[in-house]
Amino acid sequence: MKKNIVQILLLLLFFFSIAGCKKFITKDIVGQYPESQFYTTQAQALLAINAAYQPLGFTTANNNRLWVFGDVASNDAAKGGNPGDQADIEFIDQFTINSTNGNLASMWALLYDGIARCNIVLSKVPAITMNKNIQTRILGEAKFLRAWYYFELINIFGDVPLVLQPLGPDQLQVAQSPVQLIFETVIEIDLIDAAANLPATYSGADVGRATAGAATALLAKTYLFESKWDKAATASGKIVNGKLYNLMLLYSQNFSAKFKNNQESVFEVQHLTGQDPKLGNELNQYFAPQVDGGYYFNAPTQNFVDEFEKTGAGIIDPRLDYTVGRDSMPWFNNRIFDKAWSQSTGYLTRKHQQSLAEVPNKSDGNINYIAIRYADVLLWYAEALNESGHSAAALLPLNTVRKRARESYLYDTGKAGYPNIPTDLLPDILSTNQVDLRKAIQHERRVELGFEFHRYFDIIRWGKDYATQSLKDKPNFNYDLNKHFPIPQIERDRNKALH
Repeated sequence: MKKNIVQILLLLLFFFSIAGCKKFITKDIVGQYPESQFYTTQAQALLAINAAYQPLGFTTANNNRLWVFGDVASNDAAKGGNPGDQADIEFIDQFTINSTNGNLASMWALLYDGIARCNIVLSKVPAITMNKNIQTRILGEAKFLRAWYYFELINIFGDVPLVLQPLGPDQLQVAQSPVQLIFETVIEIDLIDAAANLPATYSGADVGRATAGAATALLAKTYLFESKWDKAATASGKIVNGKLYNLMLLYSQNFSAKFKNNQESVFEVQHLTGQDPKLGNELNQYFAPQVDGGYYFNAPTQNFVDEFEKTGAGIIDPRLDYTVGRDSMPWFNNRIFDKAWSQSTGYLTRKHQQSLAEVPNKSDGNINYIAIRYADVLLWYAEALNESGHSAAALLPLNTVRKRARESYLYDTGKAGYPNIPTDLLPDILSTNQVDLRKAIQHERRVELGFEFHRYFDIIRWGKDYATQSLKDKPNFNYDLNKHFPIPQIERDRNKALH
């Protein structure tokens, strides 16, 4: 979304932020408008839907810790940072977690805040006299966003309370609903409806809103997590065969402020620097080294670095240096990376960082977070095809991702050897054996999507054996106990219906 959309969002932060998250399933309008007067115009409907996007961001106000659950809990990252700093993250890293962990409370509150905002839109906007096309679009956006928040919520916490309408203070005692029920009766249904009613693209100030493609892609991911392989293949195949999206020539362009909302982006979270209150991406500071004003959290592990393939001559998959800062390699701000900058592992992640020339305030970055990109969809498609018995067909989407990676040498003028692709670099996968191909797809997801906050959820959905092997260096991990995180104690204290 462009600047004027963000300015509208600033107004909404004023209207909505005072209410906070004191009660996770209720939200009353505050400010100059009583509720009976606020939801009466098209302009107010747009304000309400814009507010529903706000919990997606990685801003100071949100304290969004998706990276902690997606990366640090996995075998890709260690907590990093100073020893003792942010101890609650260390507890998640080591799986010594209890229900009072602050990261649990932050994510629960943030996701239910998003759900509450969507429920308000879906409850109030249908009665507004306004342009019907815009009304339909707004309702589609709200359904996409509600599905998104529930998807993240159940993958972190498992069974959670299902709330589909604004509730009053006397309605707050709500028991959990099973994950599968939420998948099938809310997430799937909302996304099917959203895909049917959202536009394929936007222009101008509306770029960044949820599209039909985003809804279809999240539906494909939903089916994948449910192991509904045929449906996952159909939904992801619709994106691939629709040819609206394509891979960027260079992998690294996806993590540059110069290429926001590009052809590979299916859905991304918008950030903008230089605003008051701040709307910049705070990950820029969380992951940067101390010499750049950062906290050096989310440090890549040696296990992750070792996952990248090498040629016989020792030339490594170029995605490694687009993803990880490693010793003696170029870094931002005209520096060479020093492994001493990361005391825990010797590595730092690059994907969410910018040079000081781009954003002098490290906590106010303007790189967007690409929540769904086309490479991800291609790998869903490959996985769904392989698991549904169409292993030969799975080779094309898998190898399309690998081809882009090796062809970095054709387009990155800074790579030694440009413009010649090294011999035997990332050759096409040829095996159609389902087990071997499953391993190849799992490997490709790890190196292609590293530090995009997906890894732990992949580990868990691939089952107990895969998870136990992947997290063998975390001795406290127990699949049956840790595949979902504890419901925050503060929510149990408020909601006695939780079991």
